[in-house]
Amino acid sequence: VQLQASGGGLVRPGGSLTLSCDASGFTKDYDAIGWFRQAPGKEREGVSCLNNNDDSAYYADSVKGRFTISRDNAKTTVTLHMNNLKPEDTAVYYCATDRLQCGWFMRDPYNYGHWGQGTLVTVSS
Repeated sequence: VQLQASGGGLVRPGGSLTLSCDASGFTKDYDAIGWFRQAPGKEREGVSCLNNNDDSAYYADSVKGRFTISRDNAKTTVTLHMNNLKPEDTAVYYCATDRLQCGWFMRDPYNYGHWGQGTLVTVSS
């Protein structure tokens, strides 16, 4: 497994979760790490992304102000802090990477060709 997402679970609306992406096993060069989600019957949606060169962060409009992306000093783990969760945030969340800056990912998460097993987030009362 090249990228490993973890931290999902069941949370009530308004609650918080923190997802982690372990990229330590990814041996190729990459320019950014992004998070996308996919709910049953829906298209893949780019949620957030962090560029390696300047740590610039990007967010989908649907999560701005609620989600925060960050990285550890070793640059092998990217974390997505999710606050004020809503039922519409329910999905399987994946982290992904490639040799492209975040702009490409946020326009279309399919532009990133490397991702691993996702983690399920369920927001329900």
